[in-house]
Amino acid sequence: MDGAGVNLATGRLPGGGYPAGVSSEQTPATSPDDTGARPRRLTYAAVLAALEGLALVVGGVWLLVLGLAGEPDDRQQSVTGGVTLIVLALLPLLAARGLFARRSWSRGPAVITQIMALPVAYNMLTSDGVAIPAGIALAVVAVTALVLLINAETTRALGIRGPGNAGDAAQ
Repeated sequence: MDGAGVNLATGRLPGGGYPAGVSSEQTPATSPDDTGARPRRLTYAAVLAALEGLALVVGGVWLLVLGLAGEPDDRQQSVTGGVTLIVLALLPLLAARGLFARRSWSRGPAVITQIMALPVAYNMLTSDGVAIPAGIALAVVAVTALVLLINAETTRALGIRGPGNAGDAAQ
């Protein structure tokens, strides 16, 4: 709050209104733009993140079942890998939930998930056999999701200010 009682983050007075001569259109966007329908790009990014999370859960469960009921080369490594994949699935699943709900914090974990997926896709592409098509699919999903997440429409819908606009909230 400044000396006049205006909240510097939102530009509003304690009662929720704006100071005299200031309209809501003149205040910086500090909260998600939740007016109207969710942008398609945001929805698509959330769906891709959720699909990645579900794929990690499926892979983790498969490794756990193989390690506990099957004949793995190393039972402990299979169980550890399965648990690790299930825990890693939490990041994209939470990010997808946040993107669906238009939470600005959710873009960071979603972007991190895509950045982590790119080296995995590369390793799958440089292997042989059935991993190559999976690597192609993962690379396409990761790049597509990154493009959707950095799109201006998505950024506005999440209430994220662009570079150089961080000081606007303090004015």
